[in-house]
Amino acid sequence: MENNTKKFEEISSFLQRELSQISEEVFKQQNEINKLKNEVFKLKKRIIELESVFETNIDKVSQIPPHY
Repeated sequence: MENNTKKFEEISSFLQRELSQISEEVFKQQNEINKLKNEVFKLKKRIIELESVFETNIDKVSQIPPHY
């Protein structure tokens, strides 16, 4: 019986360490995901700004000057 209790405690300790490591890794990954989401948001915003500038410049180029 003593041997079974000791074995159970070893397994329990091992599982606690593993769970702690997994938890830390999930936490790190979630932080990284949040950072990447933020970067994607910034890039999308910048693309929209650049598209707007590009479209404005195309309109200017396509317009015929009044002296033609």
